[in-house]
Amino acid sequence: MNIIPVIDLLEHHVVHAKRGERQHYRPIESGLCDSSQPLAITRALLELYPFDTLYIADLNAIQGKPAHVDEIALIRQHYPQLRIWLDAGFKNTRDLLPWSGLEVTPVIGSESLPDIGAYQELISEGVAHVLSLDFRGDRYQGPEALLDNPRLWPQLVIGMTLANVGSNQGPDHARLQQLVGMAQHGKLYGAGGVRDINDLQRLREQGIAGALVASALHSGQISSQDIAHISL
Repeated sequence: MNIIPVIDLLEHHVVHAKRGERQHYRPIESGLCDSSQPLAITRALLELYPFDTLYIADLNAIQGKPAHVDEIALIRQHYPQLRIWLDAGFKNTRDLLPWSGLEVTPVIGSESLPDIGAYQELISEGVAHVLSLDFRGDRYQGPEALLDNPRLWPQLVIGMTLANVGSNQGPDHARLQQLVGMAQHGKLYGAGGVRDINDLQRLREQGIAGALVASALHSGQISSQDIAHISL
């Protein structure tokens, strides 16, 4: 099972994401380091465990504000071998241009797509990407035609339950079970609510290929030993 740490960037800080309520996000208070600066948090996460992939949500870009291009370029400069999955609110091919020199993998979040045509335009260039199927409560956020047609999904898909993010409530196992059954030709990653090694073990038993984790790493609820064990 592949564990991917998450950092959420807002106004030049890593913030504590909780339940998708972005207006209430505040700079993170981490047990791994005493800073909320993106490079410092990235360094602390990689000192905890040698992760090969980092997920970055640029909340400024997602909300139509100036993106954190400089901060992410600095992370890339210091960690050139690190794979970066980036959600920057991609809605069209123009949104990809600021990131073209940074060797990031775009995460296309369904909540950012106005319609299925926007998704088809984004993938028309053949750019390798990750699809995030986003949910708030019981409601799917995005074009229904995308959710209903797994043949359009890429090899890597995230099931993102925003209401569970930072909530310490555990993953939405029922929804993820449904999605993993649909994503038969690819790999499904779970996001939102992972608390501890027990949650990770249950996700693995469900056939989930990996998990996006943030709060439990900073609080110490998931240790480097836990990650090594679940990654075997």
